[in-house]
Amino acid sequence: MAVNVTQENLAEVLKEDNSVKVAGIDVDGQLRGKLMSKKKFLGVAKEGFGFCSVIFGWDMHDQTYFKELKISNADNGYHDLIAVPDLSTYRRIPWEDNVPFFLVSFFDPDSMEPVSVCPRGILKTTLKKLQGKGLGAMAGAEYEFFQFKTPGGASTATYLKENPVDSLPSLTEGMFGYSLTRPIHNQSYYYGIFDACEKFNVGIEGWHTESGPGVFEAALSFGEIQQMADKAGLFKYIVKSVATSYGITPCFMAKPRQGLPGNSGHMHVSIVDKDGKNLFFREKKDANSEWSDIENLSDMGRHFLAGLLEGLPDVMPLVAPTVNSYKRLVENFWAPVTVSWGLEHRAASIRLIAPPTSKPGATRFEVRVPGADANPFYVLSAILALGWRGIEKKLEIKQPPLGKGQDVGGKTDPGVRLAKSLKEATEVFMRPESVAREVFGDEFVDHYGGTREHEIRLWDEAVTDWEVRRYIETV
Repeated sequence: MAVNVTQENLAEVLKEDNSVKVAGIDVDGQLRGKLMSKKKFLGVAKEGFGFCSVIFGWDMHDQTYFKELKISNADNGYHDLIAVPDLSTYRRIPWEDNVPFFLVSFFDPDSMEPVSVCPRGILKTTLKKLQGKGLGAMAGAEYEFFQFKTPGGASTATYLKENPVDSLPSLTEGMFGYSLTRPIHNQSYYYGIFDACEKFNVGIEGWHTESGPGVFEAALSFGEIQQMADKAGLFKYIVKSVATSYGITPCFMAKPRQGLPGNSGHMHVSIVDKDGKNLFFREKKDANSEWSDIENLSDMGRHFLAGLLEGLPDVMPLVAPTVNSYKRLVENFWAPVTVSWGLEHRAASIRLIAPPTSKPGATRFEVRVPGADANPFYVLSAILALGWRGIEKKLEIKQPPLGKGQDVGGKTDPGVRLAKSLKEATEVFMRPESVAREVFGDEFVDHYGGTREHEIRLWDEAVTDWEVRRYIETV
């Protein structure tokens, strides 16, 4: 049973413990944290503690960014930020003897304002715009991921130093989505993830094999948007923690295998009032709507959709954050490549889920561009910020829905082609007139954009196996 932890009952909740684990989220969605004594934690639970800002000054492999960025750099000595535990995130880690666990948010030590690029902070800041109007937001997340076995029990990183990537064996071979028999091959692992998620308060709503060798998909239980982002971020932590004891490497790359479908990270979002009523549903069907797809969508829902459509090209580095992300977003792989939408259209960037195919209370948008590699806090922040901008500006939908069976990205698709590379996406994101600057501010865009420029530079300087194989003898 969930426990409502407060400053008043915190010591009682932890009375049988001698340590506490804490973690924050960096720009790549990775957890960065540590184990601390209970005494230390109780002393900092209210005011927070110093946490080195270098987690926002280096990349996912702890290499400092080639261009020093404002939040953490040599000039400010990679100074400490203030990490404040969020007591509402209390959990116990079942695979680590039930040690208590809390997420933290990061604050500027001088102003005590949320650090602009803190993933949990930016979502809270975005959500406050709605809460100021007495509204809230609900969300859901779906993740696909490949799984590989490491031969000989070595770590995957060690194995790949001496062996080609293609030699890494999949957990299972062949294509078999929604298989009832395939999970039996790794039964304790399959159920181990499901059970660990339940115990760690990251409930899975649906759990099955997806089409692809060793591919699973999880739909996390729908809930309040901030809690959903936390659960989405923690889901990868659970999977990686459980997998390591089985000698399995889960892979959330957007496109780990050429010629196979990629790993999506679809996000569902709706707006609700203070009583939890869905505000995207239209009480009375609009028989005069321009398109039948939106005849059951409220005016608020229409403005929200218009905001998504207008702003999506400008936030691509948030929903497709790596060089590899753009290998998934290609034509003919059931992945969205244009700014597009449609009622129950799974090839479009934005799938409207609404009556008559859903219950009124389930009316929502599924944004299908993000991959499993994206930071869920940034993705949900972007969706919410763009949609809210559409509501505030009363934006109108300017393009028709994608027709059923229509060639996505083809001549009849009216949508703008989304960026084809991280470099292109980052240039659009960082340009002076970017919608991203309008909704998130210059400091966030400049810092996060700088982290993507770092990623692009590393890629530009890399020599890949493909290049060597292709050109070593022929040029």
